[in-house]
Amino acid sequence: MKILNLLTILSLVFIFSCKTEQKKDADSEKIEQTVPEKIAYAHGLKEWKNVEELRFTFNVDRDTTHFERDWIWNIKKNEVTGISEGESTTYTRNKIDSTVAKVDAGFINDKYWFLAPFNLVWDKGSYSYEVTESEEAPIGKTPMQKLTIVYTSEGGYTPGDAYDFYYGDDYVIKEWVFRKGNQEEASLVTTWEEYSDINGLIISRTHKNAEGNFKLYFLIVLHIKK
Repeated sequence: MKILNLLTILSLVFIFSCKTEQKKDADSEKIEQTVPEKIAYAHGLKEWKNVEELRFTFNVDRDTTHFERDWIWNIKKNEVTGISEGESTTYTRNKIDSTVAKVDAGFINDKYWFLAPFNLVWDKGSYSYEVTESEEAPIGKTPMQKLTIVYTSEGGYTPGDAYDFYYGDDYVIKEWVFRKGNQEEASLVTTWEEYSDINGLIISRTHKNAEGNFKLYFLIVLHIKK
């Protein structure tokens, strides 16, 4: 009887041990992140849940010209207000029609420049990607890792576009290349610089080209949950 009880206990211990190891293996698989996810979380995606409202000014200096537009994005309501050249438009992003489509296209463009690392998670399933372990960055001319993403040819305002993200071992983006329609030639190449830690969000405020005649930069206000 004692031998039977001992065998029963050993069997239970073995079963529990197997289940524990299986759980560990499952947890390990769950924790393992893809490169796009690593980049997104390196830029503070985990803290995005605390943002209630985002206000930013999108500025572009090109040669001697200046362009800017302001955005107010209520995250909870998914309501956007765009202000440009004295004109103001407010709309809800789940109710896009022809009257606000042009404004929304501008919002998507400006928000992508601002939050591209987070879009690597938000847009999951909308693009394919490839990782290159070492390639010379186009502006800095130093070896970096490269993530290339190509959006699908359906949906969105600019389907089929491609982006090459150059990043270091910390997964923080240093440069990128935009290639319209996944063409081989670069449409635009800029830096990612002047990073700020804003309540855990690691945001690049400034992007410049190599020639020095293009600068895109942001003024930012975040409203955080209390």
